[in-house]
Amino acid sequence: MALTPSNGTTSTTSFDYDIIVVGGGPAGLCAGLYASRARLTTLVIDKAVPGGQILNTHLIEDYPGFMSIEGSELAARMQEQAEHFGAEVIMADVESVRSTGEGGVVKVVQTTERNYTARAVILTAGGSPVKLDVPGEDRLNARGVSYCAVCDGPFFNDRVLAVVGGGDAAVEEATYLTKYASKVILIHRRDQLRAQKIIQDRFFANPKSAVIWDSVVEEITGEGSVTGVRVRNVKSGETSTIDVGGVFIFIGFQPNGDILADTGVNRDHGGHIVTTMNMETGIPGIFAAGDVRAQLARQVTTAVGDATTAAIAAEKYIEAMHPVG
Repeated sequence: MALTPSNGTTSTTSFDYDIIVVGGGPAGLCAGLYASRARLTTLVIDKAVPGGQILNTHLIEDYPGFMSIEGSELAARMQEQAEHFGAEVIMADVESVRSTGEGGVVKVVQTTERNYTARAVILTAGGSPVKLDVPGEDRLNARGVSYCAVCDGPFFNDRVLAVVGGGDAAVEEATYLTKYASKVILIHRRDQLRAQKIIQDRFFANPKSAVIWDSVVEEITGEGSVTGVRVRNVKSGETSTIDVGGVFIFIGFQPNGDILADTGVNRDHGGHIVTTMNMETGIPGIFAAGDVRAQLARQVTTAVGDATTAAIAAEKYIEAMHPVG
């Protein structure tokens, strides 16, 4: 595809695609849908089966239009819709994204197998909750182990729940879970929480709240679903098993922003990419959407909202910088 600069001259620069979307979760598939529907050649790259974090969610009840839908089914529908409008979806491991050529007009997406070029890139690489790395965690993921209270809290009505962590996110999510649980036990490795005092006060004021101090989770127990957690007191060394119907883990979230590490793109203290309201990263032609960028909430609805904006902004960028004749 030849490049026609906005000054009307012709360049021999060619591109594999108009837009490359890096990441195949809800944000990536939505960006692929909007870009391809705008008649832009579009490639969506994900290192695994498209779907992202929603593949770890059994049922989704808070996505408009569906009373409930399995995460895997929603991902499949999103992929099918994007491909229907012409998006190409592949599995590959992306190592970096960079700008080259005069004025940085060529975006190069480097994978372990080959390089792809595009007029614009939308980074929707998401991120991953930091795991405890204890026995039972992976085996019981989505079977009582969760990393999202808003997503999964309603499935745990009248159960005793454990929340692991001591920062703002852990205490806020523990408070949120008291809406559904019969009791919420916060497990923290220290003798005081790191969360803001006002957030702590709100949690402790709830009659359903409890805390196990100076303790770490060493195992999550259960066969088909979570039945308990084995905890160890870090001071005494004593261990005990607590009967719970679910475990919510909030010890951190790691965005996959290192793909842009060598570009100088601005990131916050947590590693999230900082964008404008139009999802611009500060590097012309590179946009970011979804969990990889700094934002208030990590939800499917916010991810697709970001992606919609990013795709439209990328289209306008291409029109302004590389009009197609």
